[in-house]
Order: sequence, then C-alpha cells, then structure tokens
Amino acid sequence: MLTIQHVALEKGKRVIITSDIHANLPLFKRLLEKVGYSTEDYLFIVGDLCEKGPDSLGTIAFTRELAGASDRVFISKGNCDVLHRYVFNNVESIWNYIEKQRYSVLNEMLVAHDKRTEDFETLAELGLFYRENFGDELEWLEHLPVGFETDDFILIHAGIEDIGDWRQTEEQFALSVPSFGEKGHQADKTVIVGHWPTVNYRAAAESSNNPFIDYKKKIISIDGGNCIKRDGQLNALIVEGDELSYIFVDDLEERIVTTDHTDDTGRIGTVTYPNYEVDVLQVDTHFSLCLNRSLGIEQWVKNEFIQDGICSGDSSTTFLSVRKGETVSIVLDSFDGYMLVKKRDGTVGWIPKG
Repeated sequence: MLTIQHVALEKGKRVIITSDIHANLPLFKRLLEKVGYSTEDYLFIVGDLCEKGPDSLGTIAFTRELAGASDRVFISKGNCDVLHRYVFNNVESIWNYIEKQRYSVLNEMLVAHDKRTEDFETLAELGLFYRENFGDELEWLEHLPVGFETDDFILIHAGIEDIGDWRQTEEQFALSVPSFGEKGHQADKTVIVGHWPTVNYRAAAESSNNPFIDYKKKIISIDGGNCIKRDGQLNALIVEGDELSYIFVDDLEERIVTTDHTDDTGRIGTVTYPNYEVDVLQVDTHFSLCLNRSLGIEQWVKNEFIQDGICSGDSSTTFLSVRKGETVSIVLDSFDGYMLVKKRDGTVGWIPKG
C-alpha cells in the first residue's frame, strides 16, 4: 500500500501545486515570486526535486526550509529523488549513469567532497560514502510520502493503477509510470501528476508545455518539461475555490516582434517523445509534410530536423500569428527562414524571420 498523507485544507486558502523542479533552483524561486507565494498558501511539490538541473542539493535544502517555515508545505517523492536506491540495491548500471549524467545529485555529492567514481571499488563502498556524508538528505528524501489526498484531489508524481482501490498501487508505478494521461483510473477524485511532460500529449494540438487537463478522465498533468524540453517551463497549478488557473516561468530569452504576421496555414501539432519516426510526403522550402509512423497523423516538420526518416528530437509543428510589439520568447533562431518562438500564453510555434 502506498504511503499517502491525507491533508485537510482550510477553506478559502489558495492551493499552489508544482512538480518536476529538477534541481533548477533559481527558476523555482522565480515561480514562487511570480505566483506571490506566502505562508498563508498551501504549497504542494509533487516529486522530482532532483536531477537534470545543476543544483539538486540546493533544491533539497531550500524546499526543506520552506517546509520548516510553514505547516502548509507538502512535498512528495518522485522517481528522480530515489536514484540512490540503485547504489544501495547494488545495481551495477548506476556506475554508468553517474559517469554520464553530469547534473545528478549523486554526482553533486561526490564533487562536494572532491571524489569521483574511480575512488570506489564497489557499490558498497560508494553507498557507505553517501550514507556517511549525506545520510540526512537521503533519509529525508526516503521519508517523503509517495502522495497526498485532499477532499477533492489525489496528488502523486506519475500516476495510480486502474484498480478498485488505488491505494494498492505499486510504488514503482506511482513514481514512474509513463504517459498516465493516456490511461485511466477508478478513483473518485481528480488525480494531479507530474513526471510525463505535457507536450507529449499534444501531437495533434497546439504545441505547448502548459498543464494538460482532461476533465473526462479526471487527470491533470502539470510537468512542463523543465530542464528536459528545449522550450520547457516550470508550471504552477493554482486552485482557488472551484477555480483552476496556472502560471509558468522558463529560462528563455524574450524579444519584441517588429512586424505583424498572420498565419493562414492552420498547422498545429508537435513531434515529441517517443514518436520520432516519419515518412516524408512532400518537401517544401523550409518544411516537409510528414506522416508520423507511430501516430498515423500528418505533421509539417522543419527540414533541419529530418534525417533518414527520423525527426531529431522534439519539434513544434505549430505555426503562429504575431502582432507588432508583441513580446515572445526565442526557442530557436538558427534555422533558415523561420524562428521557433513561445508566446506569453505558452504556445510554441514557428514564425517567419524578419
């Protein structure tokens, strides 16, 4: 049975929910500032404090301070917060992960003591190092609950199993199941999750990393692809009474549009993980019409992304209209003819250069 903490929310208080900070501490602090967080608010962080970004240890320390300063801060674990288990469970593949993943809490701990993996002959020795020097942090991460339950919501990192008693979900599933938004559940409450970037659900919709809300399935996904996607962001879902809203922050550079442009193509969509295989149907100057093999849908892909029937990574296939004087964020401007931008509403797409 999962370790689930029930939280009785005081009526009239604002609830702020975020996830997948991924060691991007400056961005998290900006998010709290933008949302106007105070200790009067409830703040839920639904897993993945660590990994991908440069400051896992700083993020752990800061979120512990937040929790210590308010009894309305609730933090649950994600799969990236328990990677140390691979060391203690003697999983040899973790050596390769530590060596290749520069931004990892396991690497940060080594660097903090001027150590490298070569200094340890066995995982038992490495584990002893972690316990002796960072036992407090590891114990804190391990004792985080897997999720929270309120009167209206279940908050959990990746998802719950589609079974009669969702509390019987296996922890591995709860922390790591992919693409929960494409699945279902039998709980009588809306499930709020992170883990799976929301843009992965938008192959045939306007491209964005905004929260993905499915009222029919009672699932809200909030992982904005921070530190993972080129145009990723850190989302905050805000609950005030019966009203839902959200804001986001990202690390992209902003510019001012100097010319009006109206898109008349109506093209929308995203090529995203794991559906990168395409068949080229028509080649134009800057984009090619492609059939996405896995999804069976047609998408207009920037030519520079296509090589030997593969789209080389995530790419918006959405085209945008912009107004003179409008502020947009630049995602990519190194390709011919068009640049990839993000609008202030979070929509990501292509506009002509100039």
